[in-house]
Amino acid sequence: MSSVRVALAVTEGVPHFELAAACDVFGVDRSDLVDPWYDFTVCGPASVGVGDRFRLAPDEGLDGLVRADTVIVPACADPAVEPPADLVEAVRAAHDAGARVASLCTGAFVLAAAGLLDGRRATTHWWHAAALAARHPRVRVDPDVLYVDDGRVLTSAGKAAAMDLCLHLVRLDHGAAVANAVARRLVVPPHRAGGQAQFVATPVPEPRDHSLDALFAWALARLDRPLTVEDLARRASMSSRNLARHFHAVTGTTPLRWLSTQRIHRAQELLETTDDSVDTIATATGMGTATTLRRHFHRTLGVPPDAYRRTFRSARPAAPSPPAPPSPRAPTPPR
Repeated sequence: MSSVRVALAVTEGVPHFELAAACDVFGVDRSDLVDPWYDFTVCGPASVGVGDRFRLAPDEGLDGLVRADTVIVPACADPAVEPPADLVEAVRAAHDAGARVASLCTGAFVLAAAGLLDGRRATTHWWHAAALAARHPRVRVDPDVLYVDDGRVLTSAGKAAAMDLCLHLVRLDHGAAVANAVARRLVVPPHRAGGQAQFVATPVPEPRDHSLDALFAWALARLDRPLTVEDLARRASMSSRNLARHFHAVTGTTPLRWLSTQRIHRAQELLETTDDSVDTIATATGMGTATTLRRHFHRTLGVPPDAYRRTFRSARPAAPSPPAPPSPRAPTPPR
């Protein structure tokens, strides 16, 4: 198994957060999870200012993007200014050469300038969504989602959503178990669906409101049971209609669709990390029968469960369980 070549495209003034997110996900050696891990390269001018405090010496110039399997374009220093022409040309050339191209936050302005978003649905930080749509009217800008996966072109919203998209790429390349293991090490949610809302208009809950976090945890511990919307509403002490409204505000979807997605994610992990039969996994995920699991799994992921298992178990061992909490004298936990 050869490693996926990931190139991070940087230019003067690149913000700290999105650059760090990509470096931490793809640039830290995690060959204990998958061997080999990503072959990670930073491409840009000889010296690049990061924010207003640091300078970075890239591994090679922007022409190195054309040799990558995946190109990551972090946020722009100033989205109001047209991105550098050499960056735009290099990103376009990489895509033309077959690379998968993903933008983080306002990096979408670079992809749009390169023509990669024409006719596509895309997102960016909600604050800049209107500007992206006005400057590039051929782009179908969706300001209300965390990220958009359109095959070889992917875009994310701002800040934390950049991490969501990076973990989504790991999930596509190496499966849910590995992506979840990386998320645990980074102490971030293992999976937030791309359609989840950016929280732009959601007010801080009043004290009498109930957080859905506790409900999510409760439901995830009971995926093997035939949960209904009424069960969730009763647990959250809400009416079914009120629960649906809260769910849409937080996740961008309905309670039943959220449950179905979580059942598929659990099935993915069990297929990757156990030898359980499809029938057993169907029972453990609340799907009931292998036929039902196969139907929903194929509809969601485009492949049957058995093919998914072969893909993510033939080339690597299963991801290890998370380590026990360290003692006071234990070494620093893995990154």
